[in-house]
Amino acid sequence: MIRRIPDWMFPRLTGAVAWALAGLVLSLILGISWMAWPHLSWAAWVGPGGRASNPLDPRSVCLAPLLIGTAARTFLMSLAVIPMGILTAVYLAEYAPSGSRMARTLRWLVQVLAGVPSVIFGLFGLGFFVGVVGGGLDRWNGDLASPVWGRPALLWASLTMALMTVPVVVVATEEALRSVPRDLRVAAIALGATRLQVLMRILLPNALPGIATGVILAIGRASGEVVPLLFTGAAVATQGSVALNERFMDLAYQVFVLSTQSPDPQASRPLLLTSVWALVFLSLLLNAGAAILRSRATPAARDRL
Repeated sequence: MIRRIPDWMFPRLTGAVAWALAGLVLSLILGISWMAWPHLSWAAWVGPGGRASNPLDPRSVCLAPLLIGTAARTFLMSLAVIPMGILTAVYLAEYAPSGSRMARTLRWLVQVLAGVPSVIFGLFGLGFFVGVVGGGLDRWNGDLASPVWGRPALLWASLTMALMTVPVVVVATEEALRSVPRDLRVAAIALGATRLQVLMRILLPNALPGIATGVILAIGRASGEVVPLLFTGAAVATQGSVALNERFMDLAYQVFVLSTQSPDPQASRPLLLTSVWALVFLSLLLNAGAAILRSRATPAARDRL
């Protein structure tokens, strides 16, 4: 049956599917931009009179505190997930005994972690980070009447997101390390380099594009997640603070609230469209940054050889 298919048909079929997918993505971006464009203004970023107000109020559209809260949560998550994911992947790819039961078990646990629903991470963050860690800090400080750390906050939401996205970084980093040609390792060892020097000077620089891709994918996944934030720290309205032990405002959480809890959905539509547009634009920036980083990291890695 396969032999009867003309040679010219399969390339055209795959190309048609690829361009159709690209057209769907482009139409999604243009459609959201078209609907949100009439509502984008200076007041959409700073609010009436330059002050933020209740996001559920359809008369006020303010994205600045939402962007600040999302950026703070993403930054703290990256500080936790990047070293944790890269170090785990380095151990699995370079130091764990090949084919050992321990390495297989660790990889299986990473795969299980990747398949856990986000609501489970939210409940875990609420029970462990907020209840156990935060509550333990409050008990240690002797301040149980008015908890400082034992409550949903920016820090616990960021750590929960880091735990949820660490499998993406681990898998991408391990595959990037294994894709480095073995000849480079053998040549470096033959020249007298230690295992640590091979890792730092040969493997990681050459695997940097793949590692950057995994990190950006993890950040992109976390930027649109809402369920863990419901339990660990997001709020409808705050004073604009980004303190580690305070609740914060978030773009994805605001989209969820406006689409499910708004008292006047029709009046809140401009704010909802503006928030969705900002979330899509943020995703585009992250992917563009990943593409630029990959294009610049690959020549830099070659120059080190």
